Amino acid sequence: MTSKQRAYLKSLAMNTEPILQLGKGSLTPEFTASVREALDARELIKINVLQNCLDDRNQLAQILADRTGAEVVQVIGRKIVLYKEGKDDKKKIIL
Repeated sequence: MTSKQRAYLKSLAMNTEPILQLGKGSLTPEFTASVREALDARELIKINVLQNCLDDRNQLAQILADRTGAEVVQVIGRKIVLYKEGKDDKKKIIL
C-alpha cells in the first residue's frame, strides 16, 4: 500500500464509527472471526479498544492484521483501522 492510498483510507476512516469493541477478553478466536466477517463486508473497519484491555494496541493491530490478511491503516489513540481489499469490484475503495 502506498502512502497516498494510506492517506486516502485514513481520511475515509475519520468519518466512520467503530463497529467492533475490543475489551478485557482481548483477542479471542470469536473476535478474530467477527473482524474477518466485517472486513469481508466493508473492506475498511474501525475498532475501538476499551480501557480495560491492557494489551499494547499496536501489537493487537498487527496480530489482527496477520490473522485476517488485512493491513493496518493506523492506530491512533484507542482506535485501530484495518483495510482488506474486497473481492467484489463494485465495492472496492481503492482501485
